[in-house]
Amino acid sequence: MMYKAFLVKYAEIGIKGKNRHLFEKALCVQMEHALAPVDGNFQVTREMGRIYVNTEGDFDYEGAVDALTRVFGIAEICPVVILEDTGFEDLAEAVVSYVKELYPTEEKTFKVCARRANKNYPMHTMEVNCELGGRILDVCPNLKVDVHEPDIYLNVELRQKIYLYCESIAGPGGMPVGTNGQAMLLLSGGIDSPVATWMMAKRGVEVEGVYFHSPPYTSEWAKQKVIDLAKRIADFTGEFKLYVVPFTDLQLYLLENVPHDKLTIHLKRAMMRAAEKIAEKDGAWSLITGESVGQVASQTMQGIYAINAVCNMPVLRPLAGMDKQEIINIGTKIGTYDISIRPYEDCCTIFVAKHPQIKPRLNVIERIERKLTDLDKYLEEAVENAEIIEL
Repeated sequence: MMYKAFLVKYAEIGIKGKNRHLFEKALCVQMEHALAPVDGNFQVTREMGRIYVNTEGDFDYEGAVDALTRVFGIAEICPVVILEDTGFEDLAEAVVSYVKELYPTEEKTFKVCARRANKNYPMHTMEVNCELGGRILDVCPNLKVDVHEPDIYLNVELRQKIYLYCESIAGPGGMPVGTNGQAMLLLSGGIDSPVATWMMAKRGVEVEGVYFHSPPYTSEWAKQKVIDLAKRIADFTGEFKLYVVPFTDLQLYLLENVPHDKLTIHLKRAMMRAAEKIAEKDGAWSLITGESVGQVASQTMQGIYAINAVCNMPVLRPLAGMDKQEIINIGTKIGTYDISIRPYEDCCTIFVAKHPQIKPRLNVIERIERKLTDLDKYLEEAVENAEIIEL
């Protein structure tokens, strides 16, 4: 069947108040952006609490569905047949033909769900339901009515035109990207941080990324892995700005001047300082990390406290309460996991202490850093020399 439109349903946006139209407009912009590379002519419109994607001529149906399932804010995508209102008999004929084409032999139960948005329509909702249900039963012996838990919900929306659909494709949910401010992510080549990015983007946050690169200790393949992860994230967010910060000199400085068991904490604190400097320049309101409580030595409560103390911005940790398998499951679902497990290590892995301290004391960490007189200089140089990659 050649569908000519999609009805796009949202969920959380519907509970917004007087500013709901702003979220709807943002969702439409994201949909247009996602559909731009798909073959076909698409027009996204808003009509009385509904969002439609109308098409002209031939188009790539599978490509359009795939693009829409990656737009945050969409709860369901319904391929729609649009009919002119030329009387009930024509409607009944079209409905029966539609059902026979979709379910020619399968034994299923169905329910007709008419919605009479056009109050001038000459029949009431229950009359439409009963009449259409009877016509379907007359010509489709494989189908039976079940008004409680049917296999098929046949939706008939009676508007200025008539919209007919029964298939519903799940969208990612959440909020349109950009409707909840901007944040800066500390992006590594690991499994966790790309998942954290996806989760915050799903909440409507416009996310940018900072990657700390330490050549020659980390290879160009490690950098490319992070770029590929950022490209995958951009498939959902529409675009992604990645800052590649040269961190070799700063890491070597820390390696020579801090106790080895505390190196990881000092390194993470330096990364947070650098990320915050870039975030402030870009107008971001918070930082994001992929930390999960207790997963590694620096992610104990004491470690998180010591790392967080260096930040003025709020630090969002969407994975804090998740275990590794839960994170892997999401990474697999969104297509980042296979990229993350490529065998190219980032700077955190290369410079990790053999026996890291798991319960660092903040006063001790700060006392050590007061002696690092060149730390600010190395931080400024790293931030100033960051490479910016637009994806």
